[in-house]
Amino acid sequence: MNKPRLRMRLRAAADAFVSNAVNSNLRRAQLSFLGAWTAEWAFTVALGIVAYRDGGATAVGLVGLLRMAPSALIAPLVTPLADRGRRERVLIAVSTVRGIATGAAGIVVAVGGPVAIVYLLAALSTIAATLYRPAHSALLPSLCRTGHELASANVVRGMLDSIATLIGPLLAAVILEFTNVAVVFAVASAASLAAAVVLLRLRYEAPPRPAAPRGAHLMDDVAEGVRVIIGNRDLAMFTGLGMAQTFTRGALTVFTVVVALDLLRTGEPGVGTLTGAIGAGAVVGSLSASLLVGSRRLAEWFGIGVALWGFPVALIPLFPWEASALTLLACVGIGNALVDVGLFTLMARLAPDDVLARVFGLFESLITLAVGVGALVASLLIEWTSVSVALVIVGALCPSLVLVAWRRLRRLDRYIGELDSEIGLLHSVPMFQPLPLPAIEQLARGLESVQVPAGQPVFRQGDPADRFYVIETGTADVVGDGRIVTKLGPGDGFGEIALLRRVPRTATVVAASDLELQALTCNRFLPVVTGFPPSAREAGTSVEEMLDRFNPEKPTDDQQKPGNDQNGPRH
Repeated sequence: MNKPRLRMRLRAAADAFVSNAVNSNLRRAQLSFLGAWTAEWAFTVALGIVAYRDGGATAVGLVGLLRMAPSALIAPLVTPLADRGRRERVLIAVSTVRGIATGAAGIVVAVGGPVAIVYLLAALSTIAATLYRPAHSALLPSLCRTGHELASANVVRGMLDSIATLIGPLLAAVILEFTNVAVVFAVASAASLAAAVVLLRLRYEAPPRPAAPRGAHLMDDVAEGVRVIIGNRDLAMFTGLGMAQTFTRGALTVFTVVVALDLLRTGEPGVGTLTGAIGAGAVVGSLSASLLVGSRRLAEWFGIGVALWGFPVALIPLFPWEASALTLLACVGIGNALVDVGLFTLMARLAPDDVLARVFGLFESLITLAVGVGALVASLLIEWTSVSVALVIVGALCPSLVLVAWRRLRRLDRYIGELDSEIGLLHSVPMFQPLPLPAIEQLARGLESVQVPAGQPVFRQGDPADRFYVIETGTADVVGDGRIVTKLGPGDGFGEIALLRRVPRTATVVAASDLELQALTCNRFLPVVTGFPPSAREAGTSVEEMLDRFNPEKPTDDQQKPGNDQNGPRH
C-alpha cells in the first residue's frame, strides 16, 4: 500500500473512532456492548471452571450445549419484539435479566449450593445474552446515515468486542489468582447491569417501519426471518460461515480448558490466560480492521477472518508449548476482528430493516446452537481420539468452507460497491440527507435507470406525477410556461412537489443533453420521505420555499433569466 493511500486509510480509521465518540447515541450503544461482552467472557471462564471441577472435559462440553440449546430455541421467538418497538428497550431488559441471573449463580457457588442450579442460572443468563447482540446489531443502522458510518460503528464495536475478549478472561484469571469463582460471577453481574444503565438516556428518531399485521403470531415472525435468510443466497452464505466460525468458538471453550490443564499444565489461571490470548489478538486485529473502513472488500476480509478461526487451531498440536499456543490463539483473535466488521456490517445491509432484528435473532439462534454443538463435539473427539487429533479436525473446518465460498464473497463486494454509489447519489439531494442508512438503502434498492435523449422532455407541465428523479449524468432545463427557469445537473433531484402535494407537474423538464437518470416510483418515494420526521420536515421546507419563489402563472424577472439555478423549482 503506497504512503498516500495508507495515510488516507489511517485518517478514515481515526474518523471512525471519532464519529462514535462524538455521536452520543452511538457512544452509549457501544459502551453498553463493552459491558455486556466483558460480562460474557468472564462468565464463560467461570462457568467452564465450575463444570470442569464437576465432571472434567465432558462436563464442560455438555454444559456448553445445555447452556446454548434453550437460547437457540427462544431467541427467534423473542427478537421480533425488537422489530416492533424500541430496540434499546430490549437491550436494557435483557442486560438486567442477565445481571440478576449471573449474580444469583455467584451466590449459589459462594454458599456451596447445588451445581445444577448454577447450570440453570447459566442457561437463563445465556438466553438473555443471546438476545442482546441481535437487538444491538439491528439498532446500530438506525443510528447511522451511511454505509461508511455503519462500517465505522461495527469497527468500533469489533474493537470493543476484542477488548472485552481480552479484559473479561484476564480479569477472571486475576480474580481466580487471589479469590475464587464466585467473585468472577459477581463482577460479570455488575458489568451486565452497567450495560443496561448506559442505555437509559439513548435518544434517536427510529426509521419508518411498516406496522405489524393484526393477529401476527410469534411463529409467523420466526418464519419471516427464515424466509428472508433462505431467499437471499448471500445471507444464507453468511449464516453458514458464521455457524462454522462459532462451532469452532464453542470447541475452543473446551480446548482452552483441556489444553491449559492437561496439555500445557498451567493450572486454572491458565484457562483465563489462553482465552485472553484470543482477546489480545482481537485487539490487534481490530486496529488493523479499522483500516478497512471505506474498503470495498469487506466480504473477502470476512472470509479471511473465518479461515483464521480454524487454521491456527489445527497448528496447536504441532507446537505444544505455552508461548506458541498463546501466539496461535492470538491469530484466532485477529480473525475474530475481521469477522465482526464484515459480518455485521454486510448482514445489516442485506436484510430489510423491518425484519432486521428477526434475521439477527435467527442468526444468533443458529450460531448459539453451533457454539453448543462445537463444545460437545470437541469434548467427544477428545474422549474418542486425543486432544491433538480433535484440534486438527475442528481446525480444518473453517478454511475449507471459505475456499468453497470465495467466489461468491467477491461478487458480494462488487454489489455493495454499486449500492454505495447509488446511496452517494441520493445523498446529494437535501431531503434525503437526514435519512438513516436503512431508509436510504431502501430507496437505493428501488432506483430505476432512465435514459432521456437530448431535446426530449422527462415530463411536461400538467402531466400526472408518478416518479421522483435524480440526475446521474447530463443536464436538464426546467421550463415554466415556456420560459427556462433553471438548469439542473448531476446530483440534482426533481419531481417532488407534485408527488408531495399530489398535484400535476408544475413545470416541464427537458433534457439539455443526453440524460442518465435514477427514478423512484411514488409508492417507494413517499413512504420513506414522509414516514421519517426529519426528512419530511426538510422536504416540506424545500417545497414551500420553491412554491414561494416560483409561480408558473406569474414568473419573476429573476426567474425568467436563462441559467438562473438559485431560486427555480426542480420539478
